[in-house]
Amino acid sequence: MQTLKKKILELAKRVKEAQRYLYKIPEDTKDQILKEMAQRLKENKEMLLRENEKDVKKAKKDKMPSSFIDRLVLNEKRIEAMSKSLEEISNLKSPVGEIIKGWERPNRLKIQKVRVPIGVILIIYEARPSVTSDCVGLCFKTSNGLILRGSSHALNSNLAIVKVLKQVLVEKGFKKDFFAYVPFKEREAVKILLSCKEYIDLVIPRGGESLIKAIEKMSKIPVIKHYKGVCHIYVDKSANIDTALKVCFNAKVQRPSVCNAVETLLVHKDIAKEFLPLIAQKFKEAKVVLKGCPKTKKILPDIERATQKDWYTEYLDLIISIKVVDSLEEAIDHINTYGTHHSDCIITQDVNAANKFLEEVDSACCYLNASTRFTDGYEFGLGAEIGISTDKLHARGPMGLEELTTYKYVILGQGQIRE
Repeated sequence: MQTLKKKILELAKRVKEAQRYLYKIPEDTKDQILKEMAQRLKENKEMLLRENEKDVKKAKKDKMPSSFIDRLVLNEKRIEAMSKSLEEISNLKSPVGEIIKGWERPNRLKIQKVRVPIGVILIIYEARPSVTSDCVGLCFKTSNGLILRGSSHALNSNLAIVKVLKQVLVEKGFKKDFFAYVPFKEREAVKILLSCKEYIDLVIPRGGESLIKAIEKMSKIPVIKHYKGVCHIYVDKSANIDTALKVCFNAKVQRPSVCNAVETLLVHKDIAKEFLPLIAQKFKEAKVVLKGCPKTKKILPDIERATQKDWYTEYLDLIISIKVVDSLEEAIDHINTYGTHHSDCIITQDVNAANKFLEEVDSACCYLNASTRFTDGYEFGLGAEIGISTDKLHARGPMGLEELTTYKYVILGQGQIRE
């Protein structure tokens, strides 16, 4: 135990010390390094796939859920996306050093509110190896140190990605400890990390509900939660049927194992008899399991009965709950009661209904006539994301470069003293 603690403290200390030097690297140099990292991921594609296959085989042997394995798998398309994200980050302007606002006091003191890095960020995550490269790119660009602790089921994949990215830093003559991966499988390693408040400034957990609750309970360091996504689509009585069919199908089926996939479908009673048989047919062709309220079952009698638990459930699978509602107000109330403040959508052609929904639904991302699957840092033009925050302080929704900064006040004087 003492040996493990010593190793982790030394790792965290190295990252903290290295982070102080990130400020000194010019932004154009950082951008060149990020572009080189992007290229190296593609050049090492075969090695990354081999290492990932080891993890996938183990996950299957351990009978991990299919949704977990889907997030774990790397393929050529996903490696290309990882590379492209690093390129996108390199093309964005860093917010670090930006003067958010400035003003002058009557005594001629000039006060500036300036963006600065948070410091050292600890990411604790589960299956998705792409998180590794995305977090490295975002933290490097914003001069934040980074400590990564991924799932033991993704260990080979994550270590391979880290090796490729660190090699670029070494070849360019820079410290390689700006980011570090914690290779220790012991559960005690997480507890030790969460007590390292001397070296770590922020914890971002990404994973299942139990993981996030455990980290929040154990951590002595501030936590921004990236909670589960019980996402909703409400089909209003004035919805365009074709739009509703297209958006609902995409939000559930395109990639069901991720947090921005829709889990509950709310349908206004005035459109339910027309819409539900059509969407049910499309879902059944895609092997989606349907669960419905009593009103839904009157229209679709052969589907499963939805229970109270279903309204709270993030399936991460080809399963969807359906409820017929009497009004827009009932839909909004349902979302604010059962949702996780992640991503929710209204399909409507009624401007007043749209405005009411967008104003009153208390979620990080509120959509009008578009799939919830767009809740993603890359899709938002942020280059990538370090996660999707369901908290309200200090960041909400996809966390990109700006959300990885805090601020300080810079006060410029000319010898002023307080009377």
